[in-house]
Amino acid sequence: MSFLGSVGQGSAALLRHRGITATAGTAALVLIAGGTFAAVSSQRTSHETMADAGNSKSVTRTADRKVPAALAGPLTVVSIGPGAGAGDVNGAAPIKVTFSSALAPDTPHPALSPNIAGSWHVAGNTDTFTPLYGFLPGTKVTVSVPGGNGGIQGAAASAGVLKKPASASFTTGSFSMLRLQQLLAQLGYLPLTWTPNTSTESSPAVGDGDLNAQLSAAYAPPAGSFSFQSGYPGELTSQWSTGSNNMLVQGAVRAFENNDGLTMDGVAGSQVWADLLKAAAKDQGNPSGYSYALATQGSSNESLQVWHDGKRILDTPANTGIPASPTADGTYPVYERLQFQIMQGTNPDGSKYADPVSWIAYFNGGDAVHGFYRASYGWYQSLGCVELPPTTAQYIWPYLTYGTLVTVQGPVA
Repeated sequence: MSFLGSVGQGSAALLRHRGITATAGTAALVLIAGGTFAAVSSQRTSHETMADAGNSKSVTRTADRKVPAALAGPLTVVSIGPGAGAGDVNGAAPIKVTFSSALAPDTPHPALSPNIAGSWHVAGNTDTFTPLYGFLPGTKVTVSVPGGNGGIQGAAASAGVLKKPASASFTTGSFSMLRLQQLLAQLGYLPLTWTPNTSTESSPAVGDGDLNAQLSAAYAPPAGSFSFQSGYPGELTSQWSTGSNNMLVQGAVRAFENNDGLTMDGVAGSQVWADLLKAAAKDQGNPSGYSYALATQGSSNESLQVWHDGKRILDTPANTGIPASPTADGTYPVYERLQFQIMQGTNPDGSKYADPVSWIAYFNGGDAVHGFYRASYGWYQSLGCVELPPTTAQYIWPYLTYGTLVTVQGPVA
């Protein structure tokens, strides 16, 4: 045995006139609202002559011509975004209602069902809702725009109040398996490092303290790449699949569930997601680090190796199951841990046994890594468990935490 160490909306700009020297009979061009040019003369005449820089011909302009302001028609709803009937919507994204003309600053706002915390903000002809913490997956959301008495109010008197109410419904999508993997890696529940791409408009950075940004990323993950931390064997790394559920993810979810006081089932349900997003926002990492165990069985030289945070910390002889009660090959997460237990059952010959065992980590049904006194180790001797000398089992037990993956490989007895 060895222990191994689009330019947005905006108000019209106030234009600062540059000083232009004008002489009698000449004029300066001034840009006024609406993009219309008008000639302003230094002489108060009804007409003035402007010299065309391209030729010596003169042109006549009518002075002080006024452009009438457009009158706003009756207020109507132009669009509700996301659109009616939309599916797979990011539940943390803003909701925008656009109208035919500008809104009064103190207008009533649309209503959401279900109602969530957030704020409405009027800017020009739009009213936008920004959630404090958005909707969960699979939620049908209805946006109701009030009309009539107490309805949306236009800024212009001619726009009036929205006459008829309007509404639209959409459904939020599902959280992304890819984002689940990113979060588990970031928090140290996977033996991988996830590196986000440099922040771009299409792949914005996700602030640690912004819970709604974390929720938005759960629907639409930012771009990035995974890389395995050095030191882990191919028996573990070959089981990884980016964006797809796999045993590494299930073990990581179990580990998080245990640390968070949740029922361990390896499934990222709504409560797991809610707590995981909070942990990500607070940067609460895995306090146990990452461990992996590999049991190799055969007619001789059976062994157990264990890695922790990329370093192999154990390589020791071990026993696996006899032909009448073999140890199944496969990869399984640790689901129960005990310091001591009297294991009871039936021997292959029909007799009963009640054996004291110690430092136990169950990983597949009744199979566990544990300590048990034998005259020797390294071959088929157990009734399905991976047996170690008790002192070795005691050393390694703290590393075989809940969710730790145990792989059994080699010819079954």
